[in-house]
Amino acid sequence: MEDLNITLIQTSLFWEERQKNLDHFRSLIEGIHEPTDLILLPEVFNHGFSINPECCAEPMEGASMQFLREMAETKKTAVAATLLITEGESYLNRLVFYYPDGTFLTYDKRHLFRLSPEIQRIKKGEERTIIPLKGWKLMPMICYDLRFPVWSKNRIREEDYEYDLLVYLANWPVVRSFAWKALMVARAIENMAYTAGVNRVGKDGNGMDHTGDSMVVDPQGKVLFQAEQGEEIVKTVALNFEEMKKFRESFPFGLDWDSFTIH
Repeated sequence: MEDLNITLIQTSLFWEERQKNLDHFRSLIEGIHEPTDLILLPEVFNHGFSINPECCAEPMEGASMQFLREMAETKKTAVAATLLITEGESYLNRLVFYYPDGTFLTYDKRHLFRLSPEIQRIKKGEERTIIPLKGWKLMPMICYDLRFPVWSKNRIREEDYEYDLLVYLANWPVVRSFAWKALMVARAIENMAYTAGVNRVGKDGNGMDHTGDSMVVDPQGKVLFQAEQGEEIVKTVALNFEEMKKFRESFPFGLDWDSFTIH
């Protein structure tokens, strides 16, 4: 299996200003010249973590979706981001994973942040999603999901691991940055999978500060990359499948995992 190159974009966001965010991300994405298989953007990349769906939510055929599709097709790489989506009379915080051929898969945020209006205004997701990419299997998650290990728990399916890379797209504030860094490492160790988290920087419209700490952790819990706090970064990290496979074979802890069902 070949390596998987993932690019993390850690940046500030313009509060509730979609076009400014789209223009900014266009500039950053077009500036990526090294080979990459997947570009990861922070949570609600087009508006920031505003729980104002009347202002920020879009239909699935909206401008932000078209932007993500265009970036994936132009750069010939997968692109993942979350945005507020309107669906019937409901709103969702939806992660969209676009392939270069214009097809996409989605995951709706399961754990809605209890300390904000998100839990009252956004509909909870019910299904986990496994995304195939170049022979790898990815599990996408969104921000607050990081605190819930059962929801992201890897499993053995037909003598193989359910996923190889766990991805979190976030707007995680600096006041809880210690938890972010600790849980990112914990999720990698307990699931024996690479874990990548992309977080924003800067102050949001609610006055919350974010310092980023975007990071990539290997299946043993070793931090392969951690972004400078408060800095805009665009960083590509190579993930080695054979190293992960060797580790899993040498330490087959997954065979002793408890079986469970999520309700």
